[in-house]
Amino acid sequence: MNAITVMVQGTTSDAGKSTLVAALCRHLVRQGVSVVPFKPQNMALNSAVTKDGGEIGRAQAVQAQAARLAPHTDMNPVLLKPNSDTGAQVIIHGRAVGNMEALEYHAYKQTARAAVLESYQRLCEQYPVIVVEGAGSPAEINLREGDIANMGFAEAVDCKVILIADIDKGGVFAHLVGTLALLSESEQARVVGFVINRFRGDIALLQPGLDWLELRTGKPVIGVLPFLHGLHLEAEDALPSPVYGEGVGGEGLLRVIVPVLPHISNHTDFDPLRLHPQIEFSYVAMGEPIPPADLIILPGSKSVRSDLDSLRRAGWEAAIQRHLRYGGKLIGICGGLQMLGLAIHDPLGLEGEPGSSVGLGFLELNTMLDSEKQLRNVSGTLSLEATPVAGYEIHAGISTGAALNNPALQLEHEGVAFSDGAISLDGQILATYLHGLFESTPATDALLRWAGLRCVVTPDYQARREADIERLADAVQSHLDKAQLRILFGLGESNA
Repeated sequence: MNAITVMVQGTTSDAGKSTLVAALCRHLVRQGVSVVPFKPQNMALNSAVTKDGGEIGRAQAVQAQAARLAPHTDMNPVLLKPNSDTGAQVIIHGRAVGNMEALEYHAYKQTARAAVLESYQRLCEQYPVIVVEGAGSPAEINLREGDIANMGFAEAVDCKVILIADIDKGGVFAHLVGTLALLSESEQARVVGFVINRFRGDIALLQPGLDWLELRTGKPVIGVLPFLHGLHLEAEDALPSPVYGEGVGGEGLLRVIVPVLPHISNHTDFDPLRLHPQIEFSYVAMGEPIPPADLIILPGSKSVRSDLDSLRRAGWEAAIQRHLRYGGKLIGICGGLQMLGLAIHDPLGLEGEPGSSVGLGFLELNTMLDSEKQLRNVSGTLSLEATPVAGYEIHAGISTGAALNNPALQLEHEGVAFSDGAISLDGQILATYLHGLFESTPATDALLRWAGLRCVVTPDYQARREADIERLADAVQSHLDKAQLRILFGLGESNA
């Protein structure tokens, strides 16, 4: 028997699809429902490692947490990781199958569709309820042929659709009515109602518009979700806004800056720092003035050699040298680690044209890009203060060299111990392949003390993430029509 399946589609990117799916998952868990999140196709550079050793979009890992499940590759069977303006690495069932240009992937969609339906069927056999997230907008006319991300999927599995729009950006009624008008008759019939997201103000002032919307479309408004100030949910892909000058400034704060590489990946690494009350954090766009800092962090990258070139053109190499001369601290994570070495070799052209690039030369190590990705969840200790740490590795590079003889971490995966990364002999530079480095409170405390912050008090990031998922579920409980939700998800009257 097929599971009850409800799909959330948005009128635009960033309309709130990921957030609503997470909120609905936790809401249903509260009702005692066994529910699983699902996103057929995701395009994102923020990813997570699953319990079965694959790679999925980071948003689906958060949704899994909301459903109180361990992330699994079936939750996001197709992941596209852009590595140029026209191409992306294609990941099927958690494993990279190669790089494809847009037209090439369009021809590959039938294969991707089979993978999507295979994963969906497996989830149907395990869970009674599936909450699905669409991608972008279902009204992208140029992408409708062979669609597996929005209505193409909904039609294939015969599921109902909730359409969500963001009122904070303006034009919400045009978004909803226009999107509906661009769908086929059968697709329009699948839309069971609307959710309006991020509303500020008195709902009474919005009511005439809601009445008009229902009369115009014949579809109910399931609810209006309020703008939740201070809500933190890990981003699917987009950087938080503002990109530059995010730190509020203040006496005694540690100044931390991260360059926004053109292909920056897993920038969710820095969410704990952005939320830290003792840190003035700034993302610095390429070409913007590079502000003074106590700590510079080079992030992960989906195209390391190309991003290294961009970093140099923007003047970061000289800025980092000056930063180190004056005693500043430097961290490189994943692609950032590779940039800090002597050279990066890509003979197979895995991230662009085959060739080699000279690294920044701050650490004595070389990196060879390999077609086999390293995907694993790990735990261990940070060399600084021997503090516990946990996270995950997603990288294709194999690094070797004398710098690794002074490792930054001692880690373990499935009973196998190994060292990771490097700390420079002068103690100013730390490099690691570990993502999630700052999600461990003791490790973050040690790193911030190393970077120069005294009397560190790091908030519990895991508790914050869980509390915000609970806030989302509270908003669903308070602002969406519970009777309509009960009908939609097949809940009995006792499930309030």
